[in-house]
Amino acid sequence: MASTEKIDAQNAPKPVGLYPHARRVGNLLFLSGIGPRNPETNAVPGLERSPSGNFTAFDFEPQVHAVFQNVRTVLEACGARWEDLADVTVFLTNMERDFHTFNRIYAEYFKDSQPCRTTVGIDALPTPIAIELKCIAVVQEG
Repeated sequence: MASTEKIDAQNAPKPVGLYPHARRVGNLLFLSGIGPRNPETNAVPGLERSPSGNFTAFDFEPQVHAVFQNVRTVLEACGARWEDLADVTVFLTNMERDFHTFNRIYAEYFKDSQPCRTTVGIDALPTPIAIELKCIAVVQEG
């Protein structure tokens, strides 16, 4: 049986539950769901609230860029690279509104390496984010 190594990335947003950022099993790296929250402030890029807490502005594009940056941060903390991604599962809270924007930005980030991908429309995520990624990478030995 392969041993597993739990990895917490100090420069990534803190998980919202009891789970690590990633777990390495042999040369496979399994990332927990990663959202676009800012690692320093916990704020959601592109999302503004009034003093009473109501949403006043929403821009999906900054969330897409932030989620990719957060995935990269976790990969690097694990000794992996962007190009090591083998599979990406995308969760969108509004498929109709956000899929085309996501797909356009995704093509910018993955023009040179293209992991397998599944995109799923869901009702909600545990924080007020519109996107979350679940990734698997193959880490080079040595």
